[in-house]
Amino acid sequence: MILGVLQARMSSSRLPGKVLAPVLGAPMIARQIERLRRCRRIDRLVVATSDQPGDDPVAETCRTLGVDVHRGALDDVLDRFHGALRAFGPAEAVVRMTADCPLADPALIDRVIATFLDGGYDYVSNTPAVRTFPHGLDVEVMRAEALETAWREGHDPYEREHVTPFIYRRPERFSLGFVSDAPNLAHLRWTVDLPEDLDFVRHVYETLYPGDPAFTSADVVALARNSSGAAA
Repeated sequence: MILGVLQARMSSSRLPGKVLAPVLGAPMIARQIERLRRCRRIDRLVVATSDQPGDDPVAETCRTLGVDVHRGALDDVLDRFHGALRAFGPAEAVVRMTADCPLADPALIDRVIATFLDGGYDYVSNTPAVRTFPHGLDVEVMRAEALETAWREGHDPYEREHVTPFIYRRPERFSLGFVSDAPNLAHLRWTVDLPEDLDFVRHVYETLYPGDPAFTSADVVALARNSSGAAA
């Protein structure tokens, strides 16, 4: 079983509450979940948010959408992922995604999962040392045993907050795989950290979604090339 875990919180330092910001009449996280549900290789999707009262709206929104929710420590996100695996596993692998990426690409996520499965890796991502995908299409897949090891042995605060560094920092212990593509589009910014990022995402949805709710990354690239609202 492949478990998809989407981490989300309201307390973003640069754009608080962004995960519930309206995008074409729905919370931003709902738009992302709609896209993630098109992934063919994710068997179960869970939103991992914190147990702080400020994240109650995230949990309630996800339950309204029919998505499982796991709640845990705000800053120890590794523990939160481990808790989600314990609560909704057993699983062969865990897919890590973040809720500030409402233009998530289901086909790309499936491709990263396929690389993981076909190569027998412990960890695969599309963010190697030389990134080629737009910021905001990031996806990581890790073997459940690797996540368990990271949770048990990882003590560095950075490794606890960011979930996967314990794994990819130790290539002598874990087999690592990476997915790249051409042309290099790493200069494009599709993640939502700033107000202008949210403006771009809203522009994308307002332009593309009415004609095709399953619009692709290629559609977004074409729009960005022809729109003054493009974010680079």
